[in-house]
Formats: sequence, structure tokens, C-alpha cells
Amino acid sequence: MKIAFCLFKYFPYGGMQRDALRIARLLLARGHRVEFFALEWHGPRDPQLPVHLLPERGLSNHRRYARFAQALAEAARGFDGRVGFNRMPGLDVYYAADSCFAARMAQRAFWHRLSPRYRAFLAAEGAVFGPAARTHILAISAGEARRYQAAWGTPAQRFHHLPPGITPDRRAGPDAAALRADLRAEFGIGEDELLLLAVGSGFRMKGLDRSVRALAALPADLRARTRLIAIGRDKPAGYLRLARRLGVADRFTILPGRDDVPRFLQGADLFVHPARYENTGAVLIEAVVAGLPVLASGACGYAEHVTASGCGRVLDEPFSQRAFDVALAQALGGAVRAAWRDAGIAYGQAQDLWHLHARAADVIEQVLSS
Repeated sequence: MKIAFCLFKYFPYGGMQRDALRIARLLLARGHRVEFFALEWHGPRDPQLPVHLLPERGLSNHRRYARFAQALAEAARGFDGRVGFNRMPGLDVYYAADSCFAARMAQRAFWHRLSPRYRAFLAAEGAVFGPAARTHILAISAGEARRYQAAWGTPAQRFHHLPPGITPDRRAGPDAAALRADLRAEFGIGEDELLLLAVGSGFRMKGLDRSVRALAALPADLRARTRLIAIGRDKPAGYLRLARRLGVADRFTILPGRDDVPRFLQGADLFVHPARYENTGAVLIEAVVAGLPVLASGACGYAEHVTASGCGRVLDEPFSQRAFDVALAQALGGAVRAAWRDAGIAYGQAQDLWHLHARAADVIEQVLSS
């Protein structure tokens, strides 16, 4: 089959983007032809997976996205099916990496729902999830699937639930101690110091400002030997200013996306992820199976794996900065992290956390062939 993969923006370190590429390569290995259609593409391209850029102009993102969808209808004519990784009309299969827009907006002030942006995004979501639509949905979060069904009345048979899909190289291996020593030597982190790690593009959504505030709120002696490294694609200036204002700029570093995340998972002492909303948060499972204790907000779909594994703590919603500050100080100041590490490693050995991409490829084949 000839399959069009459709997304607005590709960049190498986005979770959804990585998933799209891995699913495309699996379908390619099964004998299908896969071509990407995007507004923007940043980073290397696989010569076996052609990329077609449809750079539509517009003063706002929602206008660009709408025009992209219109152009896609013509550009992807002749393909056996369209698989979307962003919400847009005309999809046969949608990979549901985003949280339900209708549900989120229902909790905000009414005037947010008066804008052209709101109407455009709601229409795009309705084209996928509305009861009259025909799009099949690859659901990576059972909780988010329920929210979509409650908001749109989407028939249950259109949802295909996927297991998590992290790569086995995230697990703690025999080289864990060497990776830890190498990472800490590179960044000048002593064994008597504590390293907090935050990973994920979209710093506000991931709650990076909350982590910076919690670092600043630590007791003085604990704060003096604690570092925070954030890795991701976003604009860092505002978070660096916040750190300077709170007096922790010398304890805080932001790095762009990179390929050696397993080194950081072994080199850190605690993973912090107080996200404002997160459909899944695969990085939480990556931390768990690496044996890196996790402190996360309850807004993360995959926070259930932190709780089930016993590798850390999940804070209740609605989020409380004070509660997060206290939880961070307790986690860093106590001896519980060793037990959390052992529990996470054991969980990674016992659970199926690896087959999202293969199952997604199966569903795409089944839907498009029928």
C-alpha cells in the first residue's frame, strides 16, 4: 500500500514525531510505501521515506493548519490511506498523541471559546472524533480516550488501544554505573551532589517553571548541593530569567534535545515532571525502567505506571506548588530513592512496555486494507 503520514511539524526530539518515524519504518519493512507530508521538517530525512513540504502561509497557526489540510487533500490524492499525527479532516487513522481540546477548553473561561482559533481547533477535532466521522483512532491513553468519548460521543469501536512503546535501551543495564560516572564527570557533578532531570519539549506544558520554583524552595543546605538539568526543544529565555530571579541560576541548565538520554537517566537522582497536562508522557516510563525515581503530577496519562511500579510519587490534582516543593525536599532528603530504583527496574523486567509501534502498524494495515 501507499500510505501518507501527515503532521504539521517534525523535529527529531518530539515524542510524537519519533513515534511517527518508527511506525513508518515498520510499515516500510513490511513492504509498504510511506511518504510524509508536513508544514515544516527540521532535522535529517530518511531517503526511503520521502518528505513533501506544504508550507502554507497565514498570520496564525490555526489558519496555516487549516490551509495545510486543504492542500493535503489534493497532494495526497492517489494514496491508499492517510495517517495523521495532528487533528485534521480527511484522515483514515489518527494517532492520538494530543489531549482532548474540547475537554480542556470546557474548563476555561467562556471568552476563550469565542475566538477563531477555538472554532478552528474544535472543528479539526470534530472531524476526527465526531460521531459521524469515519477516522479510526490509535489511542495511547485509556483515560484520554474516555475524555474524547465523553466530549464527542465517539463510537467505542473506532478506538484501537495501544500499549506503551519505549525502546529497551532505556532499561538499566550492566553499563549503568559507567553511564552515571561519565555523565556526572562531563557536567562536573560530584557524588555528594544531587541531580534533578527534566526531559520534554514544550517547557510550560511539562511544568519546567514548577520544577525551577521547587528547586529554589529547597532548604538552603539541600539546595546548595542540588542541580537541575532540563532537556528539550523550546524557548529557554523565560525559564533562565525565572531561575535568576529566584537565585538558582547557577544550579540550573537547559540543553537542547539530544540522543544520549540513557546517560542522563542513569546519571540523575530524581526525574521531575510536574506537567500541566500530558496525554501520556512516555518519558515517565523511560525513567521508571531506568531505575530513576519519578516525581510527577497526576495530569500525566502514564503517571499510572509510576504508581504501579512503586518507582516514585504522583501528586494529586489540582496541582499545588507547595505540595510539590515539600515532596521534592522529602524525596531528596530521605533514603527512599534506593527502594524506588529497585522497584522501577523490576517493573521494566516484568511488564510489556515496548510494542506500541508494532501494534500501531498492525492497525494501520487492517484499517487501510478494509
